[in-house]
Amino acid sequence: MSEFSPDARPARREPVFNMPGIIVLLIIVFAAVHAWREYLIDAVTDGDVLRHFAFVPGRLTAVFDMDAIAATLTAVSRDANQLDIARYFLDDASAQYWTLISYSFLHGDWVHLGVNSLWLAAFGAPVARRLGWLRFLALFVVTAIAGALAYYVFHRTDFVPMVGASASISGIMAAAIRFVFVPGGPLGPPLYPFPLPPHLAARLPAVGLIAALSDRRVVQFTLTWFIINFVFGLASIPLGITAAAVAWEAHAGGFLAGFLLFSLFDPPPPDPSEFGDSLPQDDWLRRDHT
Repeated sequence: MSEFSPDARPARREPVFNMPGIIVLLIIVFAAVHAWREYLIDAVTDGDVLRHFAFVPGRLTAVFDMDAIAATLTAVSRDANQLDIARYFLDDASAQYWTLISYSFLHGDWVHLGVNSLWLAAFGAPVARRLGWLRFLALFVVTAIAGALAYYVFHRTDFVPMVGASASISGIMAAAIRFVFVPGGPLGPPLYPFPLPPHLAARLPAVGLIAALSDRRVVQFTLTWFIINFVFGLASIPLGITAAAVAWEAHAGGFLAGFLLFSLFDPPPPDPSEFGDSLPQDDWLRRDHT
């Protein structure tokens, strides 16, 4: 390792507001879509939006197991309201596969959107800096699909629509813990006498999957996340926290996808020379940390 003065500082100055553009864009899109639904269209049109863009598990099941759907409709036939909802969202019994992704751009209310936006800003920023906008969007899409499929496993004949970006944000949180705890990383022990700039701290080599599962901080974060997610999912309605059920299964599916598939989206580690005078020139970045 090169020798340098304890008073050395990175040459590059980071702006006060340094949220990656793709994060800002997603939050703007979330807000614009919800504002359009809330203020610019009527309830009937909004119902059509949910019918064509929210994820409805029963509609997917209807493609290959109409007998199960018929049994569900028979079971709810005594409740006219539930029967009407099922028929409305069953629509023409087409799968509408795009809803495996499009549901993540819809939200239940402004609080739902606000909470998701805060978590996306906090955990999405380092992931977006690391992956770049295209890889980040690919991760967002894959974790959205994984979340929808995980939810489907537990609700295959349900006709209550699922909305929200929480599954993708959970996946992005899981992707972040694969690298934020490494030495010099955003939450890791210091690598130098000064904090590395965010653009560099977020790009240090990630640990491999096996090493991540052996890291006490990663394990503690993961266990805590699953416990909170599970408890909140089961207790949110009884405690009056939310009016609608929390799709904890979708969150878990997105989280697992982000954690297990992170390496497929992670670019090669940068060469130290790429950062000029931002840090002392040594061989740390060239070491194999996988």
